[in-house]
Amino acid sequence: MRPRLPPRKPHRPRPPTRALPPPPATGPDGVAQVGLGPRGVERWKAGHPWIYRADLLAEPTLPGGEAVRVVDARGWFLGKAFYSSRSKIALRWLSFEDVAIDAGFLAARIAQADALRRTLFPGETTYRVVHGEADLLPGLVVDRYGDQLSAQFLVQASEARRELLADLLVAHFHPRGIMERSDVGVRTLEGLEPRKEVLFGEVPERVEFDEGLVRVTADLRGGQKTGAFLDQRENHLLAAQYAKGQALDCFSYLGGFALQLATRAQQVTAVEISEPASAAIAESARRNRLENVEVVTANAFDFLRDAVDEGRRFDTIVLDPPSFAKNKGAVEAALRGYKEINLRALQLLAPGGVLMSASCTYHVDEEAFEAMLASAAADARRRVQIVERRGAARDHPVLTALRETRYLKFYVLRVVD
Repeated sequence: MRPRLPPRKPHRPRPPTRALPPPPATGPDGVAQVGLGPRGVERWKAGHPWIYRADLLAEPTLPGGEAVRVVDARGWFLGKAFYSSRSKIALRWLSFEDVAIDAGFLAARIAQADALRRTLFPGETTYRVVHGEADLLPGLVVDRYGDQLSAQFLVQASEARRELLADLLVAHFHPRGIMERSDVGVRTLEGLEPRKEVLFGEVPERVEFDEGLVRVTADLRGGQKTGAFLDQRENHLLAAQYAKGQALDCFSYLGGFALQLATRAQQVTAVEISEPASAAIAESARRNRLENVEVVTANAFDFLRDAVDEGRRFDTIVLDPPSFAKNKGAVEAALRGYKEINLRALQLLAPGGVLMSASCTYHVDEEAFEAMLASAAADARRRVQIVERRGAARDHPVLTALRETRYLKFYVLRVVD
């Protein structure tokens, strides 16, 4: 006989899950609130300082630039952030605490950022003071050149607090002038127009500062970035330690590497496509009494190809090109460009020669860049050692939760055969 089965329980449909009501538009203190969906909450708790618009519960009716309370679907408080109404990055982290985002808060963050630099560079007055999110001041970049500051306001929130931030910078640093260099394309993602003007006091056309044995110039009003490439400052000094014999600096710009190479190398060829920048290199070499610098105004790709065809040899080469990829879609083309110049450089190096190769393209990470270097070495039929892996100078700290702040790669390579 078959065993008798227990009677089936009658099916009772589960009651429908009640949707949580959206969190209030404002908190108990009247500050606007923005709710996060599950993915946004997970990202926030993981420590990433950027929350994308797609991870919000709903689109807030805010003009943009506000410091808002961040809550989950239940209305539970998560922290404070700057809100953007235009960018894909809707929220930029400020604090896990329910604190007022006022002048005192911002002044403390500026002082905290500068304290690191004063520890790293005692007695020096040229460095990056504020490195945006890495210094917990989203959308604000400030470089110091002695008694001059150069500032960028990159997002709606820092733009909205432009005058306040300028006042705080004046109160902390007592500069003679502040040059605003917000003439960068990233502002358009925030619905902001590029802007370049004197924000405070008097700003000269150029300022001078020391890098090791060399006196260099920054163009605050018209130069790239905020006037100079401070992120490469420590790598400039490193280049002098490796310099020897016949040296080549491609994409030289104002000669940051070329001038350092010239303090140790027998002869330096600086290749720069811009005629005004080439003239500036020659003038800097003259002022520093470096008579072993030859400036060539040319496209670096063409120069490298022609130098290989001519059978030239160099003992030290520096490649510091501009970014080859502004987005992920351009990575493949960027890697082809990087490979071409590194392949040519490896073909030009004498045995025992040193190549210092840089990339400021965030979308090409260390793994991809190193794989490109290995491929270039194989195609050049050279055995190559990696001597050092470096990044930006220490005044450009990297936030552990934000890999975007680790954008610069700088490799020191030695050709063994």
